[in-house]
Amino acid sequence: MRFVSIIAVPALIMTASPLLAKGCARGAAAGAVAGHFVGKGHAVLGAAAGCLGARHHYAKQAKAAEKTHG
Repeated sequence: MRFVSIIAVPALIMTASPLLAKGCARGAAAGAVAGHFVGKGHAVLGAAAGCLGARHHYAKQAKAAEKTHG
């Protein structure tokens, strides 16, 4: 069941907006690679963490750009 929730969270986040989805996909890919090299079974956890981290980064950038443009 934990595996299903780890996959479902990034999928739900990716539906939020195109900009954040792009960040989630990039972060998930990088996190999965990093988790794969850490040890067996950590790729999925790395993908989820990467998705959340990149989503946060892109959301922060979007908010800063919104402040400067209007």
